[in-house]
Amino acid sequence: MTRSVWTTLLLGTALAGVVPGAAHAQTAHELELEARLKALEAAVQDLRGELNAARATAATTTTAPAATPTTPPAALAATQQTAPTAVPGGPTAPTAVAEAKPTGKGAGPTDGFKVAGTTVKLNGFIKTWASVSRYSGGNIAPESVGRDFYYPSMTPVGGRNEGNSVEAHAKQTRIVLATETPLAGHSLKGLVELDFQVVPGTQGNQRVVNGYNPGLRRAFFTFDNWLFGQEWTTFQYIGALPETTDFIGPSEGTVFVRQAQVRYTRKLSDAFALSVAVENPETSSTNVASATIVENSDDRLPDVAARLNYKASFGELSLAGIGRKLTINTGTFKDNATGWGVSFAGKVPFGTAARSDLRFMVTHGVGIGRYVGLNLAPDAVYVPAAGAQLYMPSLTAGFAALKLGWTSKLRSTFMGSAQGIDYATAGTPVGASKSAWSASANLFYSPVEHVDLGIELRHAERKLVDGQVGKLDRGELAARYSF
Repeated sequence: MTRSVWTTLLLGTALAGVVPGAAHAQTAHELELEARLKALEAAVQDLRGELNAARATAATTTTAPAATPTTPPAALAATQQTAPTAVPGGPTAPTAVAEAKPTGKGAGPTDGFKVAGTTVKLNGFIKTWASVSRYSGGNIAPESVGRDFYYPSMTPVGGRNEGNSVEAHAKQTRIVLATETPLAGHSLKGLVELDFQVVPGTQGNQRVVNGYNPGLRRAFFTFDNWLFGQEWTTFQYIGALPETTDFIGPSEGTVFVRQAQVRYTRKLSDAFALSVAVENPETSSTNVASATIVENSDDRLPDVAARLNYKASFGELSLAGIGRKLTINTGTFKDNATGWGVSFAGKVPFGTAARSDLRFMVTHGVGIGRYVGLNLAPDAVYVPAAGAQLYMPSLTAGFAALKLGWTSKLRSTFMGSAQGIDYATAGTPVGASKSAWSASANLFYSPVEHVDLGIELRHAERKLVDGQVGKLDRGELAARYSF
C-alpha cells in the first residue's frame, strides 16, 4: 500500500471524528489534528520498514519444511518423544528441544512459544493399549503393572491356568515439556517428561473412572556438555530399543533404568562420543529364605557409569560399563561388595530408504540385577547367620530385534530376548528366578503422519531355581497419536 493511500485513509479517519464545523475551528485545534496525522504517518513508516526487513530475512532461509519421518523412532519405550540428536548424553540421546519446522513458504521457526527469552515446547503422544493374556501358572494380581505391560518377574509360576484376561488402558500417554534458553556462547536446555504408568503404586481403579496419577519419568537440564537431573542411565543405549506395542518389549534382555545423575559428555571425533556419569545408587537384595527383592538405602557411594558411542555410515554402536559398591546394613548384619557390568549394543539400518534395521544388546555383569530386566535378579543375596556375607549373582542378558519396512507406511519387528542368572550355592534364594525369555512379532501401520496402529503377539517363560516354569501368551493392540 503506497504512502498516499495510507495518508488518505488516515486523514479520512481523523476527519470522521470532527464535527461539521471543523473548517471554522480554532487554529489550535487544527494544529493538534495535523500533529496527530504526522505521528500516525511515522508509525506506518516504521511498520513498513519492519515488514520489509522480515521479508528480506525470510528470503535468505530455506522454504522447504524439514523432513519428518512417518513414524516416531524407538517404539513405545521411552525414546520416542523427540527426534534423536547429539546432546549431552550421547549422539542418540533425545534432544531437550525439538527442531523448529517452517509452516509455510518463507516462514521462519514457529515451534513453541517464548517466555522471558526462553523457548518452551510441548510434545509427546496419546496412546491406547489393549491386551488378551493367558498365564499358565496363575493370574497376576489386580492393578499390578504386570497387567499393563510385559514384566518378566511377574509372570506367575506354580498356580493353575485361569483362562484369558482382557486389559485396556491409556496410562502410557506421555507429555514432554522442553525448554531452551539462549546464552552467549553456551547451550542451556531443560526437559520434564511425565506419563501415567507409575511404578509401583495404585493410581486408580477400573470400576468407574480409570483415573491415574501422572508420574515423573525424566527431569534434567543440560549446560553445554553437562547434564544434571533424572535421565536414562548412562549404562543404557536407548537407540537399541525396538518398536513395540508394549511399554518396553524385550524386557528381560535390556538395560532399563532412569535415575538422578551428573553426566559429562565429550565428542572425541566426528564418529566417537564419550559420556561419564555418577548416578544414584540403590542396592536391591534378597535373603536365602525369600525371593522378595527389597531396597536397602544403605549405599555410601554413587554408581559410576561410562559409555562410548560410535557412529558410522553403516550404523551406530555403543559400549558401556558400570561399577558399583553394594552395601547392606540391617543392624545385626553389615557387609558390602563390588559390582560391575558391561553392555554392548547397536543399531544397523539397511534396505530401501533405511526403512529396515537390526537392533541388539548384550549385557553381562555381577551385582547389577536392578539395571537389567526390570530387576529380575537381585543385586545381592545375604544369609542372616554367623559369618554371613553378601553373595552377588551374575547375569547374562540380551536381545535382538529385526525391523522390516515393507512400505513407507507398513512395517514389522521380530524380537527375541533372554536372561540367565547364576547364584552362589550358599546364596540361592528360595523361589528366585533362574531365567526368563520371550519372543514377539508385530505389525505397525501408519495411515497418516503422526498416527501409528499396531498389533503384536508375545510368548514368554520364566523359570525358577527349583525348575518350575510359568508361561505367558499375550496378544496386544495399540493406537498412538504423536504430537
